[in-house]
Amino acid sequence: MKIKTDIVIVGTGIAGMFCALNLKSDKNVLMITKSSADESDSFLAQGGICVLKDEDDYESFFEDTMKAGHYKNNEMAVEIMIRNSPEAIKDLIDYNVDFEHKNGELIFTKEAAHSKPRILYHKDITGSEISSKLLMQVRKRKNIKIIENMTLLDIVKKDNNCTGIVVCNNDGQIKIVESDYVILATGGLGGLFQHSTNYSHLTGDAIAIAIKNNIELENINYIQFHPTSFYSEERGRKFLISESVRGEGAVLYNKNMERFVDELLPRDIVSKAILKQMEKDKTEFVWLSMKHMGREKIKKRFPNIYDYCLSHGYDAAEDLIPVTPAQHFLIGGIKVDLNSKTSMDHLYAVGETSCTGVHGANRLASNSLLECLVFAKRASKNISENYNAHTKIERQIDLNDYNDLENLKSKYKNIILNEIERKNSYNGQNNHETLC
Repeated sequence: MKIKTDIVIVGTGIAGMFCALNLKSDKNVLMITKSSADESDSFLAQGGICVLKDEDDYESFFEDTMKAGHYKNNEMAVEIMIRNSPEAIKDLIDYNVDFEHKNGELIFTKEAAHSKPRILYHKDITGSEISSKLLMQVRKRKNIKIIENMTLLDIVKKDNNCTGIVVCNNDGQIKIVESDYVILATGGLGGLFQHSTNYSHLTGDAIAIAIKNNIELENINYIQFHPTSFYSEERGRKFLISESVRGEGAVLYNKNMERFVDELLPRDIVSKAILKQMEKDKTEFVWLSMKHMGREKIKKRFPNIYDYCLSHGYDAAEDLIPVTPAQHFLIGGIKVDLNSKTSMDHLYAVGETSCTGVHGANRLASNSLLECLVFAKRASKNISENYNAHTKIERQIDLNDYNDLENLKSKYKNIILNEIERKNSYNGQNNHETLC
C-alpha cells in the first residue's frame, strides 16, 4: 500500500511542528510519529529557551556557546542561531506561548555556563508550554495531517534522491509514503541507554537509516549527559532536575555533605565531576540541595519538580534530593548544512536528529529549543523557495525486507552503537570522554 503527499515530516516535536507550520499552505504535509503526538522529548524540556536580549549581549552569548562547546562549534551556525532568536521568540508569542512576565516585561533567568540571564521560561515546564501551543496550531492547519503510532523503517531513494519513506503501523502493516521531500525530526537516541532522560521509544532510528543509506553523519559520538537526573532504582525514563535549579542557586553535596564542584560549570564538566565523586564515595548518586530557596519560591518557580520529588518521598524544601548523570542529548547526528539539508537531495533533518554544528562538543543549556526553531524554519524556507517535485520514478523496493521488525530494531541499534564505537576508536577517545 502507498500513501502520497507533498512533504512528509517524521516526528512531532518542536522542530517537526515548527517546520510544518512554516511550510507553504498549498503543500500537503504528512507528519508521522512513533507514539502519540505529545510524546516527544520536546514536551519534557524544563529549563527554557535562550534569546538575544539586545546587541550588547551578542558577544557574551556567542562566547558562552562556543566555550561550552569547547570551541568545536560551527561559528556561522552559532551566529545564525543567535541572530534569529528574537524572531523565533516573536513567532512563539504569536502562537500564544506564555513566557513568564513581571509588570508586563519578560523575565529572564540564568543557567549553568551562561554569563548573563537570557533564558525565557514557563514555570519549569517550558517544553510542554511551547510544544502544546505548536501542536494546537498544527491541528488547525487543513494542509497538515498527523498519523500517530507509525514507525519509520527506512527511506526510499533513487540514486541520491530521497523519494519517500517506508513505515509500519502498530498492526504490523508496512507501507510506502511517496513524497517530494522528507524531513527527519525523530529526536535523540536515549532509548538505547540504560539511564536516560529521553522517552524509551526514541532509539535513533533515523541515525541508523542514515548510516545504512550512506548519508553523512557528524560527531555521532558526541552524546551529552545531564548532570542531575532524579536517582531511582525504577526502570525507564529518568526524571530531569532542570539546569535552572542550579542556575537559581541549588548546590551539590557528596556523601559527607561537602560541595565538590562549581555547579554552574558546563554540563559535561559537572557530569564528570559527579561521576568521579560517586566513584570515590562508592555511591550511586550525590545530593542536590534546594533548601535555601524556601518552600514558597520552590513551589512557585519549580512546581513540577517539587511535586515529582514529593511524590517520591522527598520534600525539596526540607530534604536533599538524590541525583545522578543520565544520557540526555545527542549533540552530533545527521550532518546538515545551514538550511538543514542533508547530503541526500530532497532530504532534510532538523532538531536533535541533525547536527548543525551549533553545539560543538557540548551543548550550552537552553540552546536546544532555540536551535530547533531557527533551523526548522530555515529548512521550510529553503524547501519552499526551491521546491522541485519528483517526476515519476520507478522504485524497486521489496517490503518483505522489513517483515521481521524485531530483527530490524536490533540491527539498527547495533548499527548505531558500532558507529559510535568506531568514531571513538578513530578519535582515540574513550566513552567517558565523549559521552559526557
